[in-house]
Amino acid sequence: MAKVYKNPGPIEFTAEIKRNMEVNNSSAWVEFPYDLKETFGVGNLVPYKVVFDGRVYYQGSLAKMGGPKAMILLRNDVQAELGKKPGENVQVHIELDTTKREVKLTADVSKALEHAGLKAIFNKLPYSHQREYNLWIEDAKRPETRIARIQKMCEMLAAGKKEPR
Repeated sequence: MAKVYKNPGPIEFTAEIKRNMEVNNSSAWVEFPYDLKETFGVGNLVPYKVVFDGRVYYQGSLAKMGGPKAMILLRNDVQAELGKKPGENVQVHIELDTTKREVKLTADVSKALEHAGLKAIFNKLPYSHQREYNLWIEDAKRPETRIARIQKMCEMLAAGKKEPR
């Protein structure tokens, strides 16, 4: 059954970029300062589109990740485009994303999934996991790396791994 969201319209706020320094990773985020249930009618995983500082666009899902506040993740490429680091503030313009989310695969990736019999498994993954696999492959600089990542993606999907990292 599909979730039904309440659409509050655009929301704007300023937030500090945070990073968990206790864990050795590069995950960064800003906290969504409102209650998801009151704002969107659901308690977790709200699809959004956001513009940071009026110029950097991103799509994702608001998620609580075990904490009291939902988080808007800031991937490394988004942080780089913003030119900001944890501890700095960012202007956030966020809206409910009601568009159907689809990852457009290139012909070679699609063909590899079909050949391995994994296309249906890939299509059942959440949009965010499909996107991560696709970005991982598309970020390859050399053709050999791209081919290796496509093969590795097929191995990981066959083994039930939902994300490339």
